[in-house]
Amino acid sequence: MSYVLAFAGFAALIVLHELGHFLAAKAVGMRVERFALFFPPLVAKKRWGETEYGIGAIPLGGYVKITGMNPAEDIPPEVAHRAYYRQAPWKRIVVIAAGPIMNIIVAFVILWALFAFQGVATGISQKVDTVNAGSPAAGKLQPGDRIVSIDGQKGDAALFSAAVQSHVCFGIPHKGCQALTPARVVIRRDGARKVLHLTPTYDPGAKRTRLGFAFGIVYDRQGVLEASSSSISGMWRVTKATVSSLGRIFVSSKARKEVSGVVGSYETTRQTISTFGFVDAMNILAIISLSLAIVNLFPFLPLDGGHIFWAIAEKLRGRAVPFDWMEKASVLGFMLVIVLFAIGLTNDIGRLQGQGFGVR
Repeated sequence: MSYVLAFAGFAALIVLHELGHFLAAKAVGMRVERFALFFPPLVAKKRWGETEYGIGAIPLGGYVKITGMNPAEDIPPEVAHRAYYRQAPWKRIVVIAAGPIMNIIVAFVILWALFAFQGVATGISQKVDTVNAGSPAAGKLQPGDRIVSIDGQKGDAALFSAAVQSHVCFGIPHKGCQALTPARVVIRRDGARKVLHLTPTYDPGAKRTRLGFAFGIVYDRQGVLEASSSSISGMWRVTKATVSSLGRIFVSSKARKEVSGVVGSYETTRQTISTFGFVDAMNILAIISLSLAIVNLFPFLPLDGGHIFWAIAEKLRGRAVPFDWMEKASVLGFMLVIVLFAIGLTNDIGRLQGQGFGVR
């Protein structure tokens, strides 16, 4: 189920991004030939009016095909006046900016809803929130159980974790090895005190022994305006971090290792759904949606920001920019996209084969 939900989340982000382009193009009078989810070849298509709606076979994106986005395109005379490059620069800017703006709106709405209906995290409770399937805690601990002590140690989640880590495997620890001794876990369930003896297992990703459960988080709900402020502040932090990370990938090997591609973003979302749940997954999708908008607004073709840049250049210049200028300048953009794709894909493959994606 986590695979389906993660796929649905990514498909929704793609559809909404392209829907922004589509609606803006229709609004300013451009001719939209095709609105497609995913890339060709198309496996399903249906025409309504002048626009063909389709689903592609390659699930790596989506696109809106507007008549005349290539100045050399052969356009029927009766629709030439509605071609992309026949429109005023401001109309082109509106159409191209609508995709990233839609992603920004999606991120804001998700974060606002999380702050307003769930709240801001103010601490970690002592109650069990989730139990991992197949873990030592599975079938023993239940969501809602309150941890009273572990091995006599009372306190917070950090102290409980330290108590569990004190139980080690024999010899060199390896994935799934059981600790030599069980942990004595005292819980309170439905008002009754219970004592459980659970043997921790080693998790190479976390580099420690674990029982396989997570504590709940204490939240403080916010009002409409406060939630809006928190959403904007959070989005600004993500924006600064994204821009900073992209700037450092060319000078820092550590920064390059932190880059994720489509595979990594999808797998992180899927694991978050599987491990933590819907709310955490929505938070991840909001961050991904905002990051997609930020990257897309970089002023290099074929990114959306590149189209906006050249439309602004035409407005300032007072006449059309020669297409061969844009083609030559787009080489830089293509190189940037390819470099980011290659780094992200390489990192994703490494994580799939090795240390994982850090979702615990």
